Amino acid sequence: MAKIAADTGTGLILMHMRGTPKNMQKGDLLYRDLMGEIIIHLQKAIDKAKNAGVKKESIVVDPGVGFGKTPEDNYKIIKYLRELKTLGMPVMIGTSRKSFIGKLTGGKPEERQEGTAASVTASILNGCNIIRVHDVAAMKKVAAVADAVLRA
Repeated sequence: MAKIAADTGTGLILMHMRGTPKNMQKGDLLYRDLMGEIIIHLQKAIDKAKNAGVKKESIVVDPGVGFGKTPEDNYKIIKYLRELKTLGMPVMIGTSRKSFIGKLTGGKPEERQEGTAASVTASILNGCNIIRVHDVAAMKKVAAVADAVLRA
């Protein structure tokens, strides 16, 4: 993927995930140092992408909320998101409608808008640059308010 991004000049989002989508929530979900392990994984991915010719300004990092993590891990990632800034790349997060929100608030994925709004706000306040969401119009307003708080 890095080679294709380099050859075409497209952006590249590097995401942390333990395992594969098929098995990421099975087996060992215990992290000794959650943010440390995510940062090490992403730094290796950044190095690989750069070595393939991807320009630094084309790289975004994503801690992979929900991908091989427990609900508690996901909340910790949001809380400590600013630690990813040590990588020197913009940070993206995708919390929209995720099951860790549903475990706390209940409801089907489409009923998790308030929990998504809270997680988006907390993510922005903790250093997130880009959000991936389902409910774009509503979350654009949420992001605008969170950004205004940061600029105040």
